[in-house]
Amino acid sequence: MIIICYIGIGLALAYRQTIPMPNNLPKLVVFITGTFVGSNCWDALKFDFESRGYTCLAPAWPHKNDSPEELRNRHPDSAIASNCLDGLTEYFADIANALPEKPILIGHSLGGLIVQLLLQRGLGTAGIAIHSFPSVDILSFHFSFLKTIWPTLGFLSSSRKTYMISFKKWNRDIANGMDGEERKQLFYKYAIPESKNVFRDLFKSKAKIDFKKPHEPLLLISGDRDRFVSASINFNNYKKYKMSHSRTDYWEFKNHNYLVFEYPAWKEMADFIRHWLLGLQ
Repeated sequence: MIIICYIGIGLALAYRQTIPMPNNLPKLVVFITGTFVGSNCWDALKFDFESRGYTCLAPAWPHKNDSPEELRNRHPDSAIASNCLDGLTEYFADIANALPEKPILIGHSLGGLIVQLLLQRGLGTAGIAIHSFPSVDILSFHFSFLKTIWPTLGFLSSSRKTYMISFKKWNRDIANGMDGEERKQLFYKYAIPESKNVFRDLFKSKAKIDFKKPHEPLLLISGDRDRFVSASINFNNYKKYKMSHSRTDYWEFKNHNYLVFEYPAWKEMADFIRHWLLGLQ
């Protein structure tokens, strides 16, 4: 394993590289939203990338086109509850396939897992998985993650009804480390009801990554304060790719929790991602 130091921005990146890098990456980005938050979470990053010449798409999940407030008011919602991992993967695959060139894929939490699934199908020119959910073969080794998602599985309740994260759980696992008033504001800004099926699907073969299959460059990002998808999950994810003979990079941000969409976290992350992409040119 090699460590590269980017003195200009004070960063260090662990990486492995065994195949040629793309000569000319597109400036086309598809942002893939994760769980518990609306697609408005990408607003700051999308604006930042667009101001630097990128064309960006941040499509909402099926049945989630309305504002977080409207989606909360619809809970329990049978339409949102119908979402599943297979359907979401195909939904974003169709979006990628409809574009004039293969995009850069950037996803958060479950969206990070979808980025990995799409990248192994050759549907992106590069992928960035932010605080990515674990694949099925990593899942069983992380009891803390299993304990955290247990309420979302809702085995004693109907899968036709959505799960709405409580403000207490939001404080503890999503917005931990932030002050009380900010946590409250961000709950109303982002929090939405979620499908139980997408969590149940994490235990099925549809959530399996072929870690030995060659893929386009992939960057895995974690945060040391993330209590929902821990840094250790993301690092284990990274290590699994050692037999792919493709470029797979990993970076852990300090003081970042699951909710990385507010300043300064989003700015630090955006700058790092762009610097990484420039290194692929």
